Amino acid sequence: MRATRRVAASRPGRLGRGVPGWLLHLGLGLAAALMLVPFYWVVKTSLTGENIFAYPPALLPREPHLYYYVDAWYYVPFVRFLLNSVIVSLVVVVSNVLLNAMAAYALTLEFRLKRTVILGLLSCMMIPFQATIVPAYLITKQLGLLNSRLGLALPLCSTIVGIFVFKTAFDAVPRSLLDAARIDGLPEWRLLDRILLPLATGAVATNVILSFIWSWNNFMWPLIIIRSEGMQTLPLGLSTFLSYLENTTGALYAFCVLVLVPGVVLFLLEQRRFIQGLTSGATKG
Repeated sequence: MRATRRVAASRPGRLGRGVPGWLLHLGLGLAAALMLVPFYWVVKTSLTGENIFAYPPALLPREPHLYYYVDAWYYVPFVRFLLNSVIVSLVVVVSNVLLNAMAAYALTLEFRLKRTVILGLLSCMMIPFQATIVPAYLITKQLGLLNSRLGLALPLCSTIVGIFVFKTAFDAVPRSLLDAARIDGLPEWRLLDRILLPLATGAVATNVILSFIWSWNNFMWPLIIIRSEGMQTLPLGLSTFLSYLENTTGALYAFCVLVLVPGVVLFLLEQRRFIQGLTSGATKG
């Protein structure tokens, strides 16, 4: 068994066949470093406030300090904006996991017009959100949810992408396992939380990350339905912050860093399950 594992480990992949391992890793490392340059530049500018159009650009920060972060924290009610974003994102994440999982489980069952329903959902994915803003606004107004956190979360409470991520993960669960649970007397609605969700942690992580990022970075919808400054989220609060300062280079980038940190941290914590959820069902064996 150990010899078999060594042979399998020593075989190069199809992509890296004929390429030395160190050269492949070097190329991937350079590509990753190149993709991180914009993030590094944002952090560096937030610490120095230097002119981003200066030539030649300085690769290393000169006299870095945290004054711009203090400006971003105190010039606007940043804590209030942060609290609104956190509450809305939590509502979106929880509702996406629950509603998407239930919808995906329904699509794994056999019923009439199932193919039509799936094709309808896939077709709706081609409709941009901008085309549905007017009916979404009218529905939110009729429900009395304008200028509220629940109104901010309403359009993102369920996403078609999340439904199909769960469906792919549920389809990979053996039907015999579900049949055995039914024979043991487990109610149909308990199959979801007792069997399917524990076996689909990758799909759960994917839904959590995607729904959080979409809600956290949402700007257009809050801009339409929010009227008071106290209900603004961080992306909308950024526009308010820009109206407070004239020279906003360093403070603007400091504000952007503060907005980016939660999403980056969440992705780093769940990146393994996130990739697993996106690739589940793509390979066999």
